[in-house]
Amino acid sequence: MSDGLLLWGALLLPFGLLLVAAAAASMSAALGDAAAGRPVTGLTLVQPVQEAARLLVVRRRRTVHPDALLWRVGGGTLFLTAVLAAAVVPIGQTPVVRSEVGVVWFNAAETLLWAALWLTGWGANSALGLVGGYRFLAQALAYELPMMLALITAALGAGSLDVVQVAAAQDGLWFVVWMPVAFAVFLIAALGFSFWGPFSHPVGADAAGGVLAELSGVDRLVVLIGRYAWLAAAAGMSVPLFLGGGAGPLLPSWLWWLAKTLAVLALLVWARWRWPVVRVDRFEEIAWVVLLPAVLLQTLVVSLVVI
Repeated sequence: MSDGLLLWGALLLPFGLLLVAAAAASMSAALGDAAAGRPVTGLTLVQPVQEAARLLVVRRRRTVHPDALLWRVGGGTLFLTAVLAAAVVPIGQTPVVRSEVGVVWFNAAETLLWAALWLTGWGANSALGLVGGYRFLAQALAYELPMMLALITAALGAGSLDVVQVAAAQDGLWFVVWMPVAFAVFLIAALGFSFWGPFSHPVGADAAGGVLAELSGVDRLVVLIGRYAWLAAAAGMSVPLFLGGGAGPLLPSWLWWLAKTLAVLALLVWARWRWPVVRVDRFEEIAWVVLLPAVLLQTLVVSLVVI
């Protein structure tokens, strides 16, 4: 990619990620109304915009002796890390940043999320926020190793850590067909690092919102945007890893990528309204006793096929 195209891509990527994140928020609002038995209307779909406008004018909540710098750096880093992760996702066939180790890049950006969310909980100088931050760290320890193996499995099938090469290796047969366990584990991890749906214990109501407990106004809006942005980044990354990238008949590759991304995004958002919240200790048990052996077996099968 030329320097000019790289610059334009770097400028447009955050806006594109915001648009997909807004789509996720609208999907969530629509599914929430449907689950509550309320009719889904046009006003439902613009609820996220109305809520964002409300948070922009709400006065920030103050706590006693907060570390304001860490508090706000942590919240802002959520969206930044989502942008970094999405930078290696090929939109159609071309990512903003082409890297020979794009799979590792995505995983490295996700690990920065650990520090970002913990700092958000710590910086408020609130017991509830700190509880939420530690819950997320425990949850991250549960999903991280299975997710790494899921990423490695896709890279192993393609013989490359380059996300573009992983997508190209699926010509004729998508990896999801013969790597279904790795795909499922990746989606579960996506719910985990987005602290979404069944894995939203770090922001659970039993801790008055956990990490979000003391956040209000712009601070809360920034963290919520980062959360939806990570859902969008995960959905976008799942397409080149397991769903053939932009491959498809008739339509341009970028449009196929977008359609597949929105389909995966809808599945992730739907999980919030379908499954109850899982306690972190229960999730750790499931991750280490079920997910880890299952994805290891999947990696072994792929290794044998490659050999």
